[in-house]
Amino acid sequence: MADDTLQRRSAVILALDMAGFSRLVEADEEAVLTRHRAHRRRVMQPAIDAAGGRIVKTTGDGLLVELADPASAVEAALEIQKAIHDVEAAVAEERRILYRIGINQGDVIVEDDDLLGDAVNVAARLETLARPGGICVPDDLHRLVGDRVAGSFHDLGLQRVKNIRRELRVWQWTPDGVAVPVLPAEPPAQEIAFATAGDGVQIAWSAIGRGPPILKAPNWLNHLEYELRTPVWGPLLAAIAARCRLVRFDQRGNGLSDWDVENISEEAMIADMAMVADAAGLDRFGLFGISQGGAFSIRYAAEHPERVSFLVILGGYARGRLRRHSAEEETMFAAAATMIRHGWGSPNQAYRHFFTESLMPEGSDEQKASLDELQRMCITPENAGRIWQMNGRVDVSDLAPRITVPTLVLHSREDRMCPLAEGRRLADLIPNARFVELDGANHVVKHGTPAFDQFFGALDAFLAEQVAS
Repeated sequence: MADDTLQRRSAVILALDMAGFSRLVEADEEAVLTRHRAHRRRVMQPAIDAAGGRIVKTTGDGLLVELADPASAVEAALEIQKAIHDVEAAVAEERRILYRIGINQGDVIVEDDDLLGDAVNVAARLETLARPGGICVPDDLHRLVGDRVAGSFHDLGLQRVKNIRRELRVWQWTPDGVAVPVLPAEPPAQEIAFATAGDGVQIAWSAIGRGPPILKAPNWLNHLEYELRTPVWGPLLAAIAARCRLVRFDQRGNGLSDWDVENISEEAMIADMAMVADAAGLDRFGLFGISQGGAFSIRYAAEHPERVSFLVILGGYARGRLRRHSAEEETMFAAAATMIRHGWGSPNQAYRHFFTESLMPEGSDEQKASLDELQRMCITPENAGRIWQMNGRVDVSDLAPRITVPTLVLHSREDRMCPLAEGRRLADLIPNARFVELDGANHVVKHGTPAFDQFFGALDAFLAEQVAS
């Protein structure tokens, strides 16, 4: 009689795949597959053999490997990535083959020569988080390895990975050895919670600071854990939290919220805002909207006037690019959509850097690098495209005149992401809105600039009026 009992054992799993495989084979399938087979024979197999591992199975562009212990797995991964980096260095960047690696340790189910189970799934999901040429490991494995391997890993914070309900703290190694810049000081303490929307989507939210309650509407891309520690968002969010109780959430489809979602729409965003407000125990509160978050704030305030006490809108607009009746705006929108669709997952950062240069053209190299990394790690190309399309079609021009609460609108004079004229138009549509023009070209106000000081000078005066009233 056959024994149908599942066989389980502990294993260290390494998942590897080629970054941008579809794009590369579309350009030159034969050359890419030939080089990939050569890399597997000359680089990967020797490193795996030396570490006492075995290849469980191969895919068209990757491998699933079982290794003896965490240190051996990390050493093999480092050897592979460093060798591939050197071999491919002479190849033009757009044709360069780079691999992503995820490593995990845990229980697996043995089925003939194959391995299945949660440990395998987590390794595969960690691989998708890695930069091309990089390695990602979970926190428990990183602590096990410690200083036993010659590689410097950098903390990516908590990550929500596809089809894995729990969030993981993730560490990453990159071939250039450059850490993604984070604030040297400890960020404000926060506890991340989850609320479940009516369609079953889990939304991650948190609250930081004390004072008048403010709910931040979703903007381009979010990550509750990571953005609080970056030199771009960290100073802004920390300064607001020093003045208010700031409630934030990762919009559906990105960050620590669920990525596999059917509905990404204005209606869903407004419903998620209402759900997070209830989960945070907010009764009457202010709204803070950056960029398209300004439009979402206006719609929420128009639909829930009894809940909103004031609005603060930074770099916002009432109508998206496709609603401005501008051929130039439509052309730029289409070009950006094409870059998201074809280049978001590319090892060439130029695609994501297009958005970074629009968001913070006057930023430092470190700040721009952190924005590039935020965009890469917090969302899939498909979801980035869906959010881009939604934002392009938003239009709350008819709702803005219905806003009756005090409103502060701030906009950078030379904003490259959203023209100053759109900020002025938004302020004109809202009765008695106060408009403040900020110096500079950054869509996101940068710490240490006149615009940053101007923003908080205006915000302090505005909040003082709200508290007094």
